[in-house]
Amino acid sequence: MNMGKFRVVTDGSADLPEEILAERKITVVPFYVMLGEGSYLKQDKEISTEAFYAWMLANSGKYPKSAAPSAQDYYDVFSKAVEAGEKVICICITSKFSCSFQSASIAREMVLDQWPCASIAVMDSTVNTVLQGQFVLEACELRDAQADFEEAVARLEEIKATGRIFFTIGGIEYLSVGDRIGKLAGKVSSMLNIKPIIALREGEIHAAGVSMGRKKSLDKVLSTAKGYLSENFSRGEDFSITVGYGSDHEEAAGFRAKVAEMLEGLRLSTEIPIRRIGAVIGVHTGPYPIGVGILRRACKAI
Repeated sequence: MNMGKFRVVTDGSADLPEEILAERKITVVPFYVMLGEGSYLKQDKEISTEAFYAWMLANSGKYPKSAAPSAQDYYDVFSKAVEAGEKVICICITSKFSCSFQSASIAREMVLDQWPCASIAVMDSTVNTVLQGQFVLEACELRDAQADFEEAVARLEEIKATGRIFFTIGGIEYLSVGDRIGKLAGKVSSMLNIKPIIALREGEIHAAGVSMGRKKSLDKVLSTAKGYLSENFSRGEDFSITVGYGSDHEEAAGFRAKVAEMLEGLRLSTEIPIRRIGAVIGVHTGPYPIGVGILRRACKAI
């Protein structure tokens, strides 16, 4: 595949499968994960997503942690690309969740000190996990359509505000431990079997409602996504949508069927990949997150 006019780099939050990373020639700068206590392990190098969820399911009441890539991690990738004569577009997890964007920005300045003519754009995607992966793939579409560096950066900046994630989780205890919500809310949710519906927009999570039990929470995720889609899109070609899940692929497959039915009803049918939410976000959502990510496409359909 033609590499085009720039290299696409992202951090480990993007949660794209290895085969897609290889096929689309995407470079990943991994996060680090700690299981309870001990040392941080390099994501997907020293610990797989499968092993991460297996540990969570076997260690209820224990909470893993994640740490962002360092500036040196990014420098190693950027400098190699620049030495090869490549421009770089680096897409990072929302800066409201992590210092990955800050590390990449520092690394960019380090490279420019050494190679003042280098072209490196570091972007705060304002999204995360599987929707960040879709954003990265939009950068690849622009690259492979031979968009130049400046044009691609501008178009990606245009679409990132359209990114939305609507999801639910098994319980709020992991968000509570990670200070994403109040401690009391986590305890009340666990006691009452309340399932939150959460929306991510413009880089931050927001409450989008609550439901009693898993089935009703999934229905609420669907209705919330349906409202956003019907208000913002008139053609399936104009957006990408992805189902993200944690440890239960069977549930995700059933949920995808309902998403497809919803899109058909809106006359917005399009491809719906299912992708696994990795450890970077899994440390906050626990083993049972599920939802959809929606993003306007960068390459406008005719």
